Amino acid sequence: MGNEEEAAAYLEKIGKSGSIYGLDGIRGLMRELGDVQDRLDTVHVAGTNGKGSVCAMLTSILMEAGYRVGTYVSPAVFGRREQYQIDREPIPEEKFADVISRVKAACGRMAAKGMRQPTVFEVETAAAFFYFYEEGCQVAVIETGMGGAQDATNILKRPRLSVITSISFDHMGFLGDSLAEIARAKAGIIKENGRAVALKPRQEEARRAIEDACREKRASLTYADDALAENVCLWEGGLRFSYREQGEIRLPLMGAYQAQNGVCAIEAAKALREGGLRITDGQIRRGLAKTRWEGRFSILCEEPLFVMDGAHNEDAAKKLRETLEMGFTNRKIIYIIGVLADKEHRKMLEIMLPLAHQALTVTPGSPRALDGRLLAEEAGEFCPNVSYCPKISLAVRQAMELAGKDEAMVVAFGSLSYLAEVREAVGGLRKKLGTRGLRRISDTGEDTAW
Repeated sequence: MGNEEEAAAYLEKIGKSGSIYGLDGIRGLMRELGDVQDRLDTVHVAGTNGKGSVCAMLTSILMEAGYRVGTYVSPAVFGRREQYQIDREPIPEEKFADVISRVKAACGRMAAKGMRQPTVFEVETAAAFFYFYEEGCQVAVIETGMGGAQDATNILKRPRLSVITSISFDHMGFLGDSLAEIARAKAGIIKENGRAVALKPRQEEARRAIEDACREKRASLTYADDALAENVCLWEGGLRFSYREQGEIRLPLMGAYQAQNGVCAIEAAKALREGGLRITDGQIRRGLAKTRWEGRFSILCEEPLFVMDGAHNEDAAKKLRETLEMGFTNRKIIYIIGVLADKEHRKMLEIMLPLAHQALTVTPGSPRALDGRLLAEEAGEFCPNVSYCPKISLAVRQAMELAGKDEAMVVAFGSLSYLAEVREAVGGLRKKLGTRGLRRISDTGEDTAW
């Protein structure tokens, strides 16, 4: 496989075959690759919301402690290579092509033995393990895809630590219709005689499921209790809170919900220290302060203020609304919303739209996307000022012009699948018009007819 484009085309092709839940495929694929995942020192992270943020925080803490850290996250938001990072740097183009080529060859050997073609997520996961092993990562932070027990990443036999973040309703068709079933699926990453850290669920049924899993596996359990995070407030550039003996914690992430992710990362880092890694309290604080994680209440532009957030289910929408109510009550809000059809979009709209001055709907570039016209009809039940935009770039430009006129802010949310295009559109306007031009796009003489 000669280049990044060919590697991406191969992944795109096999991605059209859909998903198969279970571990048989990844087991066969990793056998062909020498089961290198068994030689990695790993931290395995599952949960409904906050997985990526906690992975980013742990990566930053471990780097601050001097470790060479591999990080695997999914799905890709801003490009496939971002899924595979070492010390926060995405895999280089040539290495990406090489690794995917070698995993593809392993798939070919499986086919010659009469075995099925692995799914795209199995290939991506195998590529991460292979890359981190080849590059000599001292610790690999691995995010699950959708579930836990039957997720391809759960081929890991002995992770140094299993971490479970916030649990709420999502992917019910695969994970179950109750919080107990969902929590049980997520807790499937907990291993026999292992260590586990979990963000303490507020719902008793979810707590019981996690505790039962730990008892069955004779695993130790530490709860991270976000109720103990005090003085949570937004400050310029991020979030600030106090937590137990750690004192004041600063995160360069603005979502109010990041306090619970920060607490989870702190307890996970302490558990890793108890398990033998060299991590000081100071390194925990400094690592959190250096965390980088795009797509979660990320500010793309300040004049007008433009934020994108990957809120894509009911619980995430509640947390996004909490952030807006905490720090932005003095602003009118213009939403750009694009969702996937299999998400609880009506509940998200019911939560978010009461804060809206205006909303623009779009259709994400995903086969699972809900048509933006249908979304506009549904959103109209909760906000009188809703319109559909046929192009995401058009929605970005229109929202920014409206925000400039009304001294409002723009918030794009609903699905991770279209945020890359949002960021690209904002960047294009900034480059074309400059900061002053963004403040009043219509004052530049540009054609603003929609």
